[in-house]
Formats: sequence, C-alpha cells, structure tokens
Amino acid sequence: MLHIDFNNKLPQKFYLRHSTEVAPDLLGKFLVRRIGKIFLVGKIVEVEAYDGSIDQAAHTFIGKTKRNEVMFLPGGLLYVYFTYGMHYCCNIVTGEKDRGQAVLIRAIEPILGIDTMIKNRFGKRELSLKDGFENLTNGPAKVCSALKITKKDNGTNLMGNDIFLLNNNKTPVNKIVITTRIGIKKSVDLPWRFYIKDNLFVSKK
Repeated sequence: MLHIDFNNKLPQKFYLRHSTEVAPDLLGKFLVRRIGKIFLVGKIVEVEAYDGSIDQAAHTFIGKTKRNEVMFLPGGLLYVYFTYGMHYCCNIVTGEKDRGQAVLIRAIEPILGIDTMIKNRFGKRELSLKDGFENLTNGPAKVCSALKITKKDNGTNLMGNDIFLLNNNKTPVNKIVITTRIGIKKSVDLPWRFYIKDNLFVSKK
C-alpha cells in the first residue's frame, strides 16, 4: 500500500532553481489537489521545461504581459493558461523573480481520488473500454480536467493547502527519458522534455 505523507510538501527552495534542473526532479513527485475534504493525488510522470530568456516557445519570451505575469514571480507558484479556446494547462513556476521560467505538467499517474478524477474528466464515475484508463491523465489538458484546475487557480502558492506538491523518492537517472518537447513550433531542438520510462500515462513515447 502506497503511503502518502501530506506533511512532506516540497519547500520553496526546491523551485528556485532553473527550470531544466527542476523539471527532471519533479518526476515521481506527487501533485495534490484538495477539493473540500477530497484529495486528488497524481504522480508526475512527464514534464517540459521553459525559459523565456532563450526559449521562443516560452510564453515569457515576448516579455511580461497580463497573461504571463505569474511566471515572472519567484518559483513555487502555479501558472495556469487557457489554450485552443477550450483547455487549461498547468505549470510550476521556477527560478528567482523576473526569470520567466516554468515547467509544464504534461502527465500524471492517478494515485488517489481516482473516481473523482474520472467524474471530472468524463462526467461519470466509471470508465468504459473506449475511455481507457491511461487516457485519464496522459496529457496536460487532461491533467487539469481531472484535477479541476482552471484559470482561477492561476498564481496559487504551492506552499498552501489547495494545490501543492509532495516529496517522494527521486526517480533514478536510468528511468528518465530526455527528448525534445512536443506540440510546439519554436525552439524545437531544445532537449527539455523529461518523462519516466515505460510509464503507461506518458502522453507520447
């Protein structure tokens, strides 16, 4: 039985490093969303790093705007944006103030509160064969849908009690796959995507 210590939150200093350092260290950590008395927990299995100082795919490459201002605050906050007119994606802000860095959470492995995640995603409490269990949280928009993360969660302090990350054993280097990022058209050669090898919930192998 997996034991989850809800008092073992990641400290802010964990996030105050460069996004490419934080990103692989996020693999295996627990992302927690509290809704009332219900805790939804997923193990982070796929991430992508972004850095607006050199990365044209980062929202902060163009400078500070109303949309991306959270990314310019010190690491340890949640940056949520709306995309394609229908989906939310969540990111972990990293680095010191004014760095414009974040790590996109691309996929999680459901651990706790799975029935509620299914209800959030599909409007029902059971999965059919066509839904597929691996389809529950194997993509950034699916993560936000399952955890009910929306634009109102933008700027959430990850040291708080609503959305936070818990420490867990560090993922061994030989279990981490490093590739270029997907779904972008700029800075496509940067090897800033990290995922856990052979994990069922990774969005694209």
